Amino acid sequence: MNFDELDQKMRVYETAADTCVLPDMYMVARLDGRGFTRLTKEVCTFERPFDVKFRDMMVRTTKALLTSGFRIIYAFTESDEISLLFDREEQLFGRKLRKLNSLLAGEASAQFSLQLVQVATFDCRISQLPNRDRVIDYFRWRSADAARNALNAHCYWCLRKEGRDARQATQQLSGLTFGQKNELLFQRGINFNDLPAWQKQGIAIYWKEFDKPAVNPLTGESVVALRRRMTINDQLPRKAEYTEFLTQLLDAS
Repeated sequence: MNFDELDQKMRVYETAADTCVLPDMYMVARLDGRGFTRLTKEVCTFERPFDVKFRDMMVRTTKALLTSGFRIIYAFTESDEISLLFDREEQLFGRKLRKLNSLLAGEASAQFSLQLVQVATFDCRISQLPNRDRVIDYFRWRSADAARNALNAHCYWCLRKEGRDARQATQQLSGLTFGQKNELLFQRGINFNDLPAWQKQGIAIYWKEFDKPAVNPLTGESVVALRRRMTINDQLPRKAEYTEFLTQLLDAS
C-alpha cells in the first residue's frame, strides 16, 4: 500500500465527525477558563472578588483573539470567559467546528499562559445563531450573567471577610433574591450600583472606523482614508440600552 492509498484510508477516521457551521448562520464562540477557580484562589494570589491584573490579562487575551486571523466583529469578556462574534460571512477553515474550537482554545490558552507565567487552559464551544435577534439575546444573556456573578461574588467575599468559611457563606446566600443580596451589601456599606461597570457589565472589544488624513501618492493631493482601530469599552450600558448598542454595532458591521 503506497502513501496516497494509506492516507486516503486513514483520513476517513480523522474526519468522520467533521461538522461545519451552516451558511448564513451567525457564529459566536464562547471560551471558558478551565479550573480557573483553583487557579485564582490557590495557585495565584489575585485580589477578591475582582482583580484588575486578572481583568487586564483577560482583555489582552481577547485582543489577541481579535487579531488571530479570524474576522471577529465583537468580543465580550467577563470573569474568566470570552465571547466572540464572527463576521457572518467568515469562511476560514470551511467553518469546521473542530478547527474553530481547537484553534481558538489553543490561542487563548497560549496567550493567557504567557502573561500568567503559569499553565492556564480554555475550552471553547460555538453557538450557531439563526438571526440578529438571537445574537442580541446571546450577548444580553452574558451581560446578565456578569451582573449576577458580580453580585454573588461581592456578597460571598463580604461574608468570608467577616469570618464565615466557604460552606457557611454559600449556605447564607442560598435562596436569597437579587434584592436581598443588594440589601446584604448595602448593610455593609456597599451600594451595588456604585461598583465599577466592568465588574457588573463586562468589557467589550470591537473595531471602530475612523477617518485619517492622508496623501494620494499618485496625485499628491490631500485625501481622507478610512481606517479602523480596536476599541475597549468598559462602560457598557444595561438592558434596553445595551440592546440598542448591539443593534447599532450589527448595523455598522
